Amino acid sequence: MNVPEDLMYTDKHEWIRKDGDEAVIGITDYAQGELGDIVFVEIETEGEELEAGDTFGTIEAVKTVSDLFMPVSGLIREVNPDLTNKPELVNKDPYGEGWMIRIKMQNHQEIEELLTAEKYVALISG
Repeated sequence: MNVPEDLMYTDKHEWIRKDGDEAVIGITDYAQGELGDIVFVEIETEGEELEAGDTFGTIEAVKTVSDLFMPVSGLIREVNPDLTNKPELVNKDPYGEGWMIRIKMQNHQEIEELLTAEKYVALISG
């Protein structure tokens, strides 16, 4: 199980990488493995300001559809354009080419309230 130490995590299996005032968000390696083959990613919230915990899109796998949740509050600046034609990037590279959104964070303190890699591993290990 790949859980990079430099990211923060939610208990709903999203990851976030802070990059100055911005952050990049996606789903974890564990989440993509549980979902199986991803066939569609729908994110229609570009340009919207959302609160932590709000749904920013959905992800569809062969066997299920799941909501995607904001780890922190922010303005969605960009949606990964590659996921439209290649949703399988989330399976192949969830922390790299399979990123989902780039946001401008509203409250930098919120990221400190998320799970560290160590705490996320403990969560998924049961």
